[in-house]
Amino acid sequence: MYDTDLQKLIDKIKSYAPNADIEKVARVYDLAKKAHEEQYRKSGEPYIIHPIAVANILADMQLDIDTICAGILHDVVEDTDYTLEQVEEWFGKDVAVLVDGVTKLGKIHYMTKEESQSENLRKMFLAMAKDMRVILIKLSDRLHNMRTLEYMDSSKAKYKAQETLDIYAGIAHRLGISKIKWELEDLSLRFLDPDGYYDLVHKVNMKREQRLAYIESIVEIIKKTFKELEIPCEVYGRPKHFYSIYRKMKNKGKSFDEIYDLTAVRVIVDSVKDCYSVLGVVHTLWKPMPGRFKDYIAMPKPNMYQSLHTTVIGPDGEPVEIQIRTHEMHNIAEYGIAAHWKYKEGITGKDPSSIDERLQWLRLMMEWEKDVTDPHEFLDALKDDVLNYQVYVFTPQGEVIELPNGSTPIDFAYRIHSKVGNKCVGAKVNGRIVPLDSKLQNGTIVEILTSANSPGPSRDWIGLVKTSNARNKIRQFFKKERKEENYERGLAILDRELKRNKLDKNDQDVINALKEVGVKFNQPNYEDFIATIGYGGIIGTQVANKVKDMLLKDARRLEKEQKASQEENVEAHTKVEKNKNKHKKTEKRHTGVQVDGLEGIYVRFAKCCNPLPGDEIVGYITRGRGVTVHRSDCENILRDKEKNKDKMINVSWIEDNDSRFEAEIQLKANDRRGIVNEVTHVISNEKVALVGIYARRGQSIGIIIDLIVEVNGIEQLNTLIRKMMNVPGIEDAYRVHGK
Repeated sequence: MYDTDLQKLIDKIKSYAPNADIEKVARVYDLAKKAHEEQYRKSGEPYIIHPIAVANILADMQLDIDTICAGILHDVVEDTDYTLEQVEEWFGKDVAVLVDGVTKLGKIHYMTKEESQSENLRKMFLAMAKDMRVILIKLSDRLHNMRTLEYMDSSKAKYKAQETLDIYAGIAHRLGISKIKWELEDLSLRFLDPDGYYDLVHKVNMKREQRLAYIESIVEIIKKTFKELEIPCEVYGRPKHFYSIYRKMKNKGKSFDEIYDLTAVRVIVDSVKDCYSVLGVVHTLWKPMPGRFKDYIAMPKPNMYQSLHTTVIGPDGEPVEIQIRTHEMHNIAEYGIAAHWKYKEGITGKDPSSIDERLQWLRLMMEWEKDVTDPHEFLDALKDDVLNYQVYVFTPQGEVIELPNGSTPIDFAYRIHSKVGNKCVGAKVNGRIVPLDSKLQNGTIVEILTSANSPGPSRDWIGLVKTSNARNKIRQFFKKERKEENYERGLAILDRELKRNKLDKNDQDVINALKEVGVKFNQPNYEDFIATIGYGGIIGTQVANKVKDMLLKDARRLEKEQKASQEENVEAHTKVEKNKNKHKKTEKRHTGVQVDGLEGIYVRFAKCCNPLPGDEIVGYITRGRGVTVHRSDCENILRDKEKNKDKMINVSWIEDNDSRFEAEIQLKANDRRGIVNEVTHVISNEKVALVGIYARRGQSIGIIIDLIVEVNGIEQLNTLIRKMMNVPGIEDAYRVHGK
């Protein structure tokens, strides 16, 4: 005899798959219950209620046994001591692959919340491209978490609600799973605008009785008419979801009393022929409103949705929306891709190839995903290009092209091919020439005019296009074709923006700050960074602002440190003031460096080369900021050595000094489970302090791990690097000299 919760799940599975491997589900449930035994949810309930709820949502979509098993186990690897290898050994490779696909990258620490979110989404979409069941589990997981969101801290609840609305509801829409989409949107609204949500609930309930009576009268007229015509059908009223009403009020600036279609009438019939017959009869009963008829049967939405939509003037002169579809279309409208999922072919008999044709958006996203490195840009592109509302336009040959709302003919050209975009000189919409910044509308025919003599895209296009695909292709053109020009243009832009902030691009501190900013923009090569500014990949204003903020922050920090030092050493400073003309050799014990010939000088280490004891060093005098210590072979020193000779000063390391110095190591490694833990274990064994760790996905290798450690000199650092090379999976380890 099974637990009550497990028995309910099994009964649900048997209702659509009587020959399913129920014993496998029971074994999976037993493991999950044991694994989560000591864990509880924020509500105080045992954690096992969450995975079993996820499995029930998957069973509602009539998914296969492996998917349901993965739904039960989806948190086991991430939150308990069980491993993916054990899951594969006990329950098969398919279950393990699905569990891995929904497991977050929780073992690696990221610099920002956006970067963590971006990388987890990247991983999810990569897994989703291989097996769509991954996203069905993730949506079910998110839906149950949203149903219990009231137990979470209010600020975290709002963050989760916004993420759900921006991303997961959009994914559900893309996959055509309206049953999940609408619930996610309504639950998100409840936490993002509780006052607006509960006010809307109150107003809908106030009007519901009157509205339901009106809709019921229309339903009865339709039922009676089709009974006489002997056309079998189901007819019922469907209340609009709260978020749908809320969005209409916000977007169109309408009050609640101006929203008439709070309830729609749905007619479900047996065949496509009956759909059009019903449409004709409905239009004889009531007059259709011009421009409010949509035929999604002849031209389905990319998410597989099919239906006829018409709005008629009802009995009392009120508009009523009527949706007409077959039973099969209704099933797809509710459950989208899950309704004829390839793993259910044995149940539904559907051809799985029809699904792949409708996932072009996913393949397109995987293409531009490779070109987007900045996490903010990735998230913005995901929301704008993939999950936003779309327009559907035609090529002259009749092919449907899907683009984000607000797209231009330039976006259309680059969606066809990058060569078409690069050679574009004009566009026609419905046979008429239009400006390239025109916004495309649903149903229009777009023709791109090209010329073999075109010099290429204009830089202004970057600000005109809507899609990340077009924006990246334009930037790639300028990056590849005009590198020298980009570099010169970037210098000019940077010079202009720095001057606005009263900064000199030739000042060494400004250059050092620029290089550090370049690293933050994923541009460690200084020349490439400047060229990127030149072709518009990075905005010069943003760079100048970040440099200014960085220098101001450093100046405030130094001022604070100097003030503290002065307060602690009043007597010593007084003595220095009396003898300020007598230059003596002074040791600054707290830095590990002594400066020849000057007293009371503040010493700091250059971030561009990160010198360590054992390196040859030189001092660079910076007005108002003491002496900056560089490595003697630092390119910043060598470049302007003759020009800045008067600013150079001799410095040397203090022997037998117990100071610690920050150093950075970069590791290139295979992406295997546990490798980060092994790296940190080596650091601990060497008795080296770990200051920071940052891991990211590499382009040509699994992952890149940046380590910031505290060492006593070059010898200890080299020993640590040698130890790192002994860790299995580490392909390369080296010191990073600076930023």
